[in-house]
Amino acid sequence: MSDWGPVVIAVVLFVLLSPGLLVQLPGHHHFVEFGNMHTSALAILVHAIIYFALITLFVIVIGVHITTG
Repeated sequence: MSDWGPVVIAVVLFVLLSPGLLVQLPGHHHFVEFGNMHTSALAILVHAIIYFALITLFVIVIGVHITTG
């Protein structure tokens, strides 16, 4: 049986936390900007830290498992 939980969580978080797609922290003109499709180095760093924190929370602390087979 294979465990697809970490893969699914990582892909979903990667898509949702892409800077500028849904939200950008910090934005160019405001602290939070929604759907502007622009990014900056600081926004990439902030989103990477949030991604790491959430992937650690879901995969290691909570232990999300999706098994097949």
